[in-house]
Amino acid sequence: MNRIKRLLIGLVAVATLAACASMTGGAMAPYTKVNDGMLVGSNNMTLYTFDKDTAGSGKSACNGPCAANWPPLLVDSGAAVSGDYSVITRDDGKKQLAYKGMPLYFWVKDIKPGDKTGDGFLNGAWHIVKM
Repeated sequence: MNRIKRLLIGLVAVATLAACASMTGGAMAPYTKVNDGMLVGSNNMTLYTFDKDTAGSGKSACNGPCAANWPPLLVDSGAAVSGDYSVITRDDGKKQLAYKGMPLYFWVKDIKPGDKTGDGFLNGAWHIVKM
């Protein structure tokens, strides 16, 4: 009986630690995670922010042709987020994940996980999200 009790206590401790980690502004599974000091999508592709976006505005300045090159990190309409994460509504009505109020995007020219060819693009307007 003691062995089962210890196992249950251990499982509760692990679950508590995992819940606390998700509330500290760290990665937001299943949408993002941290890889090599930067925020990446669940597909391990680098995520970026855009200087023309205004933190906390709830809007994206990258629509139409811009969004074709910089696809937004879309989430389910009912996505539950916490900590430094929020969800904005794009001009087309789709929901996009934001980190510290800044909408998150991928770059179409990043071919494989770890690529970060969009960092500094457009006179420095695009930035990887460093953690």
